[in-house]
Amino acid sequence: MALVYIICIVIAVAAAFVGSLIGLGGGIILIPSLLFLYKYSDAFAWAEPQMIVGISLVTMVFTAFSSTVSYMKKGRVDYKTGLLFLIGCIPAGIFGAWLNQFVNSNGFSLYFGMLMIGLSMLFLIKRKRPDTVPGNKEKVRTFTVDDETYHYNVSVWQAIVISVIVGILSGLFGIGGGSILVPALILLFGIPVHIASATSMFMIFFISIISSGTHIYLGHVIWEYAILFIPGALVGGVIGAKVNQHIKGNKLEWVLRVILIIIGIRLIVEGLM
Repeated sequence: MALVYIICIVIAVAAAFVGSLIGLGGGIILIPSLLFLYKYSDAFAWAEPQMIVGISLVTMVFTAFSSTVSYMKKGRVDYKTGLLFLIGCIPAGIFGAWLNQFVNSNGFSLYFGMLMIGLSMLFLIKRKRPDTVPGNKEKVRTFTVDDETYHYNVSVWQAIVISVIVGILSGLFGIGGGSILVPALILLFGIPVHIASATSMFMIFFISIISSGTHIYLGHVIWEYAILFIPGALVGGVIGAKVNQHIKGNKLEWVLRVILIIIGIRLIVEGLM
């Protein structure tokens, strides 16, 4: 049993580190890891898909909190954009959490894997340059990070549509929404990756609170194991946010793309078996 606890803590640190580093929330590491252990280890027989999603969302509350605090201290969070996206994310997250109870383990692996591959392909799209984003100049946002000023335009209706999709996927798959939010902020609105990842974690904090609350109400959280992930989430979230500040944006995008492809392929294969 002690080994199970140690494995949970290690997974939590790794998931929080990767999630905070690129603004994903950590679900893309934690969920595939527990799905693998659920299928091949009797010690993780408790980790059914619904329980995994519930634990993932609870863990991400703490991952997002620790990393957001670090990003806020560095002035990297675009609060205005973050609050705009939360309009649709919160109610949609509740709906997604409710839908989760109808998905079986094989279907879950397959759909989650397809989602990961699809997200990785989004980064093949040529991104908008922050200084050439079209639109009404009065609506162009100016944001300064590390003495460098960026300009980008966030469409209200696009933000709300995307936020609804993100909310549903967050509650359904337990990924926190960062896997959708970060590509959307970078590719659709031309927001620099460092600002996008920080703002994403700010949003994930609130999304995870609502979605995890729904899963707790539905009985999808086993607290005996959930509490093991919290310390690792706090530590990994802080470390990831600090490392993010020392890596160039294009390298962060490549890290994200490779991780999504590897995890997506493995999940699809497992879902088809």
